[in-house]
Amino acid sequence: MTEWDVKKLRILRTLRDRGTVTATAEALRMTPSAVSQQLTNLAGQLGVTLLEAQGRRVRLTDAAHLVLRHAEAVFAQLERADAELTGYLRGEAGQVRVGAFSTAVPALVVPAVRLMRDEDRPGPEVRVHEAEAAQAYELLSAGDVDLALSLAAHAPTARDPRFTVLPLLADPLDVALPVDHPLARAPGLRLADLAGEPWIFGGSGPWSRITTTVCEAAGFVPEQAHSASGWTAILAMVEAGMGVALVPRMAAASERAHGGVAVRVLEADRPRRHVVAAVRRGAERGPAVARVLAALHRVAETTVQRD
Repeated sequence: MTEWDVKKLRILRTLRDRGTVTATAEALRMTPSAVSQQLTNLAGQLGVTLLEAQGRRVRLTDAAHLVLRHAEAVFAQLERADAELTGYLRGEAGQVRVGAFSTAVPALVVPAVRLMRDEDRPGPEVRVHEAEAAQAYELLSAGDVDLALSLAAHAPTARDPRFTVLPLLADPLDVALPVDHPLARAPGLRLADLAGEPWIFGGSGPWSRITTTVCEAAGFVPEQAHSASGWTAILAMVEAGMGVALVPRMAAASERAHGGVAVRVLEADRPRRHVVAAVRRGAERGPAVARVLAALHRVAETTVQRD
């Protein structure tokens, strides 16, 4: 029977995900030569060619992709075994490391921690790592966090065998205007009514794409007057009359100090961004992770009911 070495298979999977031997070595805290040596040994054990030279880089062969298709089922089963063993040893009282984007921390993670503390039974210790969506999945894949919160638009597809992705919340997008803006109190405000306004949003990244996509769906391309990625900066510029902005409901709730900003609900358009939770496939069976997921879902349901 062929010898399957899980450690070497993880190195091969990391090479597939990171693209280069150097990036793989950095992610795994190895030297490039050690990565190459381990993969050469794996190819010898399996009796197939795993890598082919492609200029200065290497690419995975069809045999390597075949090996990884089967290896993913092994990794998922090992995650289940680890989750059940940890649950057997610690119950729900283990540690859960959560990677979450900035607005999800005060709006979802912190209330979930408080909710678990108010319950009568001991809960897991939650460690938070603030991270953008792409980084959160890198941390999750590397085993540096156990649970990632991100936007559905930037999550792995359902076909990605590494992760289980769970819907969490549909977060409404409101529009922020200066409090003395002519449309600040206009009835039935629509997004298209703001087509001629100067807009404030990030120059790149998820929120930039969400803003442009939502506006384009309303029939116009927003004119970007100012570029900012932090909600405190964005709302300060709105308050100063420098433009308007789309603001997620979760972000607006945590930025209450801007009395000169009118946050309006777009009744007709009702744009939303979808928030998801993700774990390594199989890890959702761990009692501590399941407890945190349940608390996050309860907080999300409460947030939706306040809508």
